[in-house]
Amino acid sequence: MQSQLFAIIDVETTGGGIAGNRITEICIALMNNGEVVDKYTTLVNPEREIPHHITALTGIDNEMVADAPRFFEIAEKIEAFTQDAIFVAHNVSFDYNVIRGEFRLLGQHYNRKKLCTVRLSRKLIPGMLSYSLGRLCNTISIPHHNRHRAEGDVDATVILFQRLLSLDEDFNTINSFLNPRSKQATLPPHIPAEQINELPEEPGIYLFKNQKHQVVYAGKAKNIKKRVLSHFYDKKTKEYQLGQETHFIDFELTGNELVALLLESEHIRKHYPKFNRAQKWPATIFQIISYVNQRGIIQLALGKTKALNDSVGTFYNRTEATVQLEEICETFKLCPRFCTLQSTSEKCSHYRIKNCEGICEGDESVTEYNLKVQAAIKALKENKPSFAIQGKGRTKDEIAFALVAEGEYKGFGFFDRSEAICNIEDYEPFLKLQQASYHTHAIIRSYLKKNGERNVVYFEPLRLSTPPLEKKGGIFDYNLSQS
Repeated sequence: MQSQLFAIIDVETTGGGIAGNRITEICIALMNNGEVVDKYTTLVNPEREIPHHITALTGIDNEMVADAPRFFEIAEKIEAFTQDAIFVAHNVSFDYNVIRGEFRLLGQHYNRKKLCTVRLSRKLIPGMLSYSLGRLCNTISIPHHNRHRAEGDVDATVILFQRLLSLDEDFNTINSFLNPRSKQATLPPHIPAEQINELPEEPGIYLFKNQKHQVVYAGKAKNIKKRVLSHFYDKKTKEYQLGQETHFIDFELTGNELVALLLESEHIRKHYPKFNRAQKWPATIFQIISYVNQRGIIQLALGKTKALNDSVGTFYNRTEATVQLEEICETFKLCPRFCTLQSTSEKCSHYRIKNCEGICEGDESVTEYNLKVQAAIKALKENKPSFAIQGKGRTKDEIAFALVAEGEYKGFGFFDRSEAICNIEDYEPFLKLQQASYHTHAIIRSYLKKNGERNVVYFEPLRLSTPPLEKKGGIFDYNLSQS
């Protein structure tokens, strides 16, 4: 290893993510036997405008790079200069991926073994408050001049790397990082390996947090450790950026995938994480609402909203809501016109529902009709089922559950197998209340569609004196058969 050639590299760029990042300056220092033997530095014309905020950071503006060589003009030099060298940088994934991206634009492949001085510093100089190049250099008294310029950052990284080499004289740590099977080289620079090692290989949710401990991504997994590592192995720009912003990883065990899905949904709703896409925007909700019109008739209507409001019935599909409205209209002999199933103001003329008793023509009193509407509303509300879905807990002596009461998801919890759980009230001491949403409805409905009634515990439905309604849709439509 003493004769191994190392290329300490830093690039300045236009910013804009890996896919759109172009180099504005590059510096490479070749090191052999612990000493710098050659150096190459140049500005680079990125063939695009340099944003003002990048100029403010680096001092490099469009005028400075106007006459600089473009990357294709220096590509051969970089290829030859780093031949047989190990690519070394502070936060190596950034510099390495930017350079690989430039070669890729030329239709060329660039591949080198690489070392990250951030990760090496975490291992060999533990306990620092920050491992950013500037703060680390200040802490351990390394001169760092001309910051955020390629040559200034390379000069500081060279001295840092020399310190690291002196702390790893037998090269055991460096060799372990160079091992292609080692996870060290693939981990984001700000995450200590100990955090990864402590992750469980069990079902649950995990939270990626930035330097301010803000949640930037929430995920669920059957195997938390395996799923977290898969993010860092993925070479897509989004996954790379996620890794760069992640400083802390938290997790919570759930025992099974259903509870993990529900808890993940709650964290996405609560934290609105930057890197989550699904479930961040509320889906359209359809509700059957009631109001008294100018004639004093209680009228039913179908409303569209993005929030759960108090209503006669809540649905997540217009067709389901319409079918249920037709069902209630037919069962209780209501008028399609006053259920807004037709837009005409004349006598009702629904294509299927023909048993209106004449409220639209004055043949039925408002009082008698309103009593029927009130009975229909009562039946619709009382027909919502209550049940718990039980599953594997976090330990062998524990049972996990998700609770639905009167058609609405209430939350989840865990109880010991020795507990006597007989009715819905028995679940309450163990319940973690959660907010119902379109997404929790979809999660539970999907689970029941896939697994049927297995592990579902029903609670005695209310006894109705009014005709029962078919459960054709809505928040209480989980395709369950009550026995």
